[in-house]
Amino acid sequence: MNFNSSQFLLFFPLIAVLNFIIPLKFRFIPLLIASYYFYMSWNPELVFLILFTTAVSYFSGILIEKRPSHKKLWLVISIVSSLSVLVFFKYYNFLAGGVSALFSIFGAQTDFAIEGLILPVGISFYTFQTLSYSIDVYKGKIPAERNFFYYALFVSFFPQLVAGPIERPENLLPQLKAEHRFNKGDFYIGLKRMAAGFYKKVVVADIAAVYVNRVFNDAENATGAAVALASVLFAIQIYCDFSGYTDIAIGCSRIMGYRLMQNFDRPYSAENIKDFWSRWHISLTSWFKDYLYIPLGGNRKGKARMYINLFIVFLVSGLWHGANLTFVLWGVIHGIYRVVGMLTKKKRDAAYEKLGMDVNGTAVRTFRKVVTFILVCFAWIFFRANNTHDLFILISGLFTDFGGFSFVSEMGLTLTPVIILALSAVILSMIDNRYTYGEYAEQNGAVLSPFATVCIVWAVIFAWMILIAGDGASAFIYFQF
Repeated sequence: MNFNSSQFLLFFPLIAVLNFIIPLKFRFIPLLIASYYFYMSWNPELVFLILFTTAVSYFSGILIEKRPSHKKLWLVISIVSSLSVLVFFKYYNFLAGGVSALFSIFGAQTDFAIEGLILPVGISFYTFQTLSYSIDVYKGKIPAERNFFYYALFVSFFPQLVAGPIERPENLLPQLKAEHRFNKGDFYIGLKRMAAGFYKKVVVADIAAVYVNRVFNDAENATGAAVALASVLFAIQIYCDFSGYTDIAIGCSRIMGYRLMQNFDRPYSAENIKDFWSRWHISLTSWFKDYLYIPLGGNRKGKARMYINLFIVFLVSGLWHGANLTFVLWGVIHGIYRVVGMLTKKKRDAAYEKLGMDVNGTAVRTFRKVVTFILVCFAWIFFRANNTHDLFILISGLFTDFGGFSFVSEMGLTLTPVIILALSAVILSMIDNRYTYGEYAEQNGAVLSPFATVCIVWAVIFAWMILIAGDGASAFIYFQF
C-alpha cells in the first residue's frame, strides 16, 4: 500500500479515528495490527523477517539488563541476527556475483546467485531501528522495553516503517505509550504537511521522473547536455520523492498526536558537502555518526584517522542504499568530496580573502551553494545509473558529447511540462521555506498565510487529479532500500 494510493485514503482515516476512540490501555492493538497490515500489503510472506528481527532484538534487550555479565554476548547476538537477515536478502546476490566474477578470472564458470530472491521493503530502515535499540540498551542509555507489543509497534509503526525517518527508541517508544487526544492544531499542521508531501511526490517528483527516465534508461543515445539536465531533474525528483514521503509520514503521525524526527532541511541550500549531509536524510546521517563514526574513533585519534573514519562512513552509506556498485561509487564520491573539502578549506578561504571577498559574505556563500549543488548533481548520476556500464557511458558523454541536443527528441520536454516544472519549483520553494521546515524551527508550529494555504490546497487537489487520471500510484524511490 503506497501513501499515494486510494487504499491509503481509506486506511489512514480509519486508523486515526481508532487511535483516538480506543482507550489508551488497548490503543496499541489497532496500531500494531494496522502497521503489520500496511507492511504485509506488499508481500505477506516476508512478514516473518520483521517478526524475527523484532523478537531477537526484544529478548536480547531484556537479557542485556538481566544478565549484565553476558551483555556483550546478547548484543552481538542481536546485531549479528539483524545484520544477517539484511545481508542475505539485500546483498547475497550482489556478493555472489562478485565471487562468480572472481572465479571467472581463473576460468571457472560458476553461478552462486539465488534466482527470485526478493528484497523486503523497508528492511534497511527497520533493521537500523532495532540495532539502535539494542546498542542503546547495552550502553544504558535507555531501559529495555518489557512489553513486546509496544516494542513491536516501535519497530513497525506504519507511517515511517517503509522509508523512515529512522526513529530512535527514546523518541518514539514513550510517545506510543502516552495519551493522545484529538488536537485541532496538530490536525491542521499534520494535514498541511501531508498535502505538501503529496504535492512533492505526485506533481513534482513523478512529472520529473518521466524526463529523467528517458535519459538514464537510454544511456547509449544520451548527449552530454541531456545527461547534465537529467541529473538536475533527478536531484529535484529524488528530493521531492523522498522528502515527500517523509512529509506524509510526519503529517500522518502528527494528526494522531505522534511527532517524528525531522529528516530534511532544504538540502540544496547547503554551502558544502558537510552542510548537505546535515540537511539530507538527517536520521540516517545521525545514525551513522552515533553508531559507526564515533565508535570508529571519530576525530579523537588524529586527522588521518578522522579522514579514514569519514570515508568508511560514506562507503557504508553508499552500500546501505543498495546492492549495486553504482551506490558504492556514489558513497565513495561523497567521501572524497568530504575529505577533500576539509583538506582544502583553509586554502579556499585564503583565496577568497586574497581577492578581497568576505568569506562569509553573500557572494561567497552563493558561490559555495552553486558549487555544492553541482557536485551533488554530478554524484546523483552515479546513484541513478541503472548499472556500471550505463554509468561509464553517461559520465563519458557528459564530458565529451554536447552536440545535437534536443529537449523534445531526447527528453520530450515541450513548453507545457517546462512551465509546469518551473511553477512547481516556485511553489515547492514557498512550501519548504514558509512552512515545511519552519514548523520545526518554531516549536509550536508555523502559521501559514492564507495565500500559502490556498496554494497548498490547490496543489494537492491538482496532484490527486494527476494521479487519478494517470496509471495509478508510483512507488517511492526509497522503498527499494
